[in-house]
Amino acid sequence: MGRAFEYRRATKEKRWSKMSRIFPKLGKKITIAAKEGGPDPDMNPTLRTAILNAKAQNMPKTNIDAAVKRASGKDATNFIEVNYEGKGPHGVLVFVECATDNSTRTIANVKSYFNKVNGGLVANGSLEFMFSRIAEFEFEMPEGMETEDLELELIDAGLDEIEENEDIYYANADYTCFGDLASALEKLEIKVNKAELKRIPTTPVEFSEEQLEDIEKMLDKLEEDEDVQAVYTNIA
Repeated sequence: MGRAFEYRRATKEKRWSKMSRIFPKLGKKITIAAKEGGPDPDMNPTLRTAILNAKAQNMPKTNIDAAVKRASGKDATNFIEVNYEGKGPHGVLVFVECATDNSTRTIANVKSYFNKVNGGLVANGSLEFMFSRIAEFEFEMPEGMETEDLELELIDAGLDEIEENEDIYYANADYTCFGDLASALEKLEIKVNKAELKRIPTTPVEFSEEQLEDIEKMLDKLEEDEDVQAVYTNIA
């Protein structure tokens, strides 16, 4: 997959590992999924995926159960999902996905992170065509199964490709195929470590190491914000 892929994944995982608010962020995803599709993960694939991802980050079961209950309790918080788009240091394009109960607070915070690096937000929709949206499933290849065989099994579920990096495999498809691919992997009894909808730059840009350092500082600020769920860039 190359140095750039490994760099971005490593730096993102490094940031997530040190984030003090990781459980509340995961909890929001669970609450939103439970509110939209019901509290039963067997009947709600989005909730099932949110719980799977929370467990992958070692979120305690009590926290997971509490997040599900918050969706239907009388004091349930009304989270909404909002996106913001902007340009950061050295012209990097940034797509920010948020979940918040106070959009006024959220946009003020996000705007400040861009302004501090002489960047700024752009009109929503401006960067949509600069990113393609995909479903990605991370797993370990079952013993005795070959990549080519698995590709044939998953092609009817919308699979685009399977990539491998240090014995970890990634099955990618268009975001509209998320549910079908999740079901297909489940039927094959392949344990998924992590599943997510991602935005991939259609025209990746190379940045120098010095430029990347500046960009990473802003990404750190964004991803430390309690309302920010995911951040995507056009870094190659």
